[in-house]
Amino acid sequence: MLLQANSKILILAPHTDDGEFGCGGTIAKLIKQGAQVYYAAFSACEQSVLPQFPKDILITELKAATRVLGIPNENLFLFSFQVRTFNYRRQDILDKMVELRQQINPDVVFMPSQNDIHQDHQTIVQEGLRAFKFSTILCYEMPWNNLNFNTCCFVHLTDEDVETKSKALAEYKSQQHRPYANDEFIRALARTRGVQINTHYAETFEVLRWIIS
Repeated sequence: MLLQANSKILILAPHTDDGEFGCGGTIAKLIKQGAQVYYAAFSACEQSVLPQFPKDILITELKAATRVLGIPNENLFLFSFQVRTFNYRRQDILDKMVELRQQINPDVVFMPSQNDIHQDHQTIVQEGLRAFKFSTILCYEMPWNNLNFNTCCFVHLTDEDVETKSKALAEYKSQQHRPYANDEFIRALARTRGVQINTHYAETFEVLRWIIS
């Protein structure tokens, strides 16, 4: 990637685990290369947690997963917006993003796709573009939510990167019932994207804004 070793990267995750699913391998790769990675999750989805788990379990799982990826605790931001109500809190969410921009001044921001049909993801994309229009913005893939996805940017991943992503997502014990929350799917998608660029593993992104200095 056209990134310097000390580049500042911000991951915008509507809900805990979205960032790991969308770009967990790339996060692991960039941290190994010396990037400073920050992760902001806007909801721990207490209303969606299955009854056999504590309501705040996703907070515990997020901390464990980002630790596996190598993100320092001080670079983790967790906000408490209620799931599926983001569109009612647009200004509050934008205000939080502006605070993040002023605090971090990221070189690259990763966020969901504009073609992601989840209502909370759409709010994060729309407000994220407003807040970070002066940064490079790459949109990550979530096939179960994407109406379509333009695979126009790829990041090569090693087996170690994919292994780290899979281990991070395995920390989300409360989400293991989902059909995409398993090593088989994670590796299959990374392998598919790798085939597209004649390598073994990769993650793909839509380029929403690319700034070269």
